[in-house]
Amino acid sequence: MDIKTYMNQVGSQARQASRIMAKADTSTKNRALALIAAAIRRDAAILRAANDKDLEAARANGLEPAMIDRLTLSEKGIATMAEGLEQIVALPDPIGEISDLRYRPSGIQVGQMRVPLGVIGIIYEARPNVTVDAAGLCIKSGNATILRGGSEAIHCNRALAKLVREGLAGAGLPEQGVQVVETTDRAAVGELITMPEYVDVIVPRGGKSLIERLMRESKVPMIKHLDGICHVYIDDNADIDRAVNIGFNSKCQRYGTCNTMETLLVARSIAPEILPELAVLFAAENIELRADEESRLILAGYPRLVAATEEDWRTEYLAPILAIRIVDGLDQAIDHINTYSSQHTESIVTEDYNRSLRFLREVDSSSVMVNASTRFADGFEYGLGAEIGISTDKLHARGPVGLEGLTSLKYVVLGHGEVRK
Repeated sequence: MDIKTYMNQVGSQARQASRIMAKADTSTKNRALALIAAAIRRDAAILRAANDKDLEAARANGLEPAMIDRLTLSEKGIATMAEGLEQIVALPDPIGEISDLRYRPSGIQVGQMRVPLGVIGIIYEARPNVTVDAAGLCIKSGNATILRGGSEAIHCNRALAKLVREGLAGAGLPEQGVQVVETTDRAAVGELITMPEYVDVIVPRGGKSLIERLMRESKVPMIKHLDGICHVYIDDNADIDRAVNIGFNSKCQRYGTCNTMETLLVARSIAPEILPELAVLFAAENIELRADEESRLILAGYPRLVAATEEDWRTEYLAPILAIRIVDGLDQAIDHINTYSSQHTESIVTEDYNRSLRFLREVDSSSVMVNASTRFADGFEYGLGAEIGISTDKLHARGPVGLEGLTSLKYVVLGHGEVRK
């Protein structure tokens, strides 16, 4: 079967399944999720073996460390996938909820009902956990989904898809409610993003080049973010210990994620005190620092110190590299962030209440934090159960996209025989 015919078959099956998924009751959807979670725990060894095959091929093909980090499925990662599904079970079902119901002078009642989007196509690279997170959120929100994972994770994704189908069937839901594209041919992506008759929304999760391509070619609306150029600003009223912990964690807890800090901004008056302390920790992790001139004077003697360029302020490294700039204070920090940020996640470390409020109001990003690591910008950490992706767009959904981000609203009108005069 050629790619076009195959993808049209997948799309048609998804559209038919979406009608059944949309009317499934909460207990049925929760049963499917619980069955999938149990199957993941039961088959943890099988999943690890499948992931090992993917990792072996990835290393043989010379994949970059950030990609291998995303591809790796640890024992803890498997447990987290199952836990994420169980958290989704515990969340309220948004489907069918009617809000803002009110009487109009004519006598009619007008409100809004939350409904599924329909069929969601998800395109992602490397991360096998996305298969489960996306499937779980789409099931609970009453959507059908088509999952097109990267070729580098094909063995693990196939193993996970089998468990998802098992859970759907066990709950009496159509197995086509969640379909994993079996082919690794890139032409499948081109078909998926140009099938508006079958697909309602595309959610891309991958590198900048992938998303730029989809932005050019897609005929289907997208929920997306292009990259994660995240900032931490250490204010001159920051608690030193707190600032050191947040700055270190935001960069070093994990390098290959979109919510990792890529630029550190430090207020001038506190820089001589805070930067040497952070430098000790960064040196232990072999972090390359790309710093402005003023920072380099303070950090003289640091083993991997490079002069920052304009391009460094615009770069998502996904690697043990950090850009550092000293700023006059809050105004210059906000200006820098709003100029260079990808509008993903920014954090201020300060003990000044008024400055923290200004930062929250004036920084134009999808997640803005006070005294917390940027690594918390995640659907699981936000209590969404999991996330289907992070959106830096301003329409429909913004930030980590959980259940409500996979729904829409329609107006409902309750009448009592009224006619318009």
